[in-house]
Amino acid sequence: MPEVTVSKNEPIDRALKRLKNKLEDEGIMEEVRRLRAFETPTQKTKRKAKNNAKRRKMKRNRSNFTDGPSRGRSF
Repeated sequence: MPEVTVSKNEPIDRALKRLKNKLEDEGIMEEVRRLRAFETPTQKTKRKAKNNAKRRKMKRNRSNFTDGPSRGRSF
């Protein structure tokens, strides 16, 4: 579970926003929304396809940065 420490002079709104961002980054809020109601098999299939597409996109984006300037080409 993510934690947020609040300093003495920090507004509570800012701390709540940081907590919300951490929850979103870890996917906790999405999971809570998903478990709130029954998910049909069609919805489950669509959700998994969407997550797989996102994962492939992130993997493709990361590989572009690690290849360096030549990106595997030989000139």
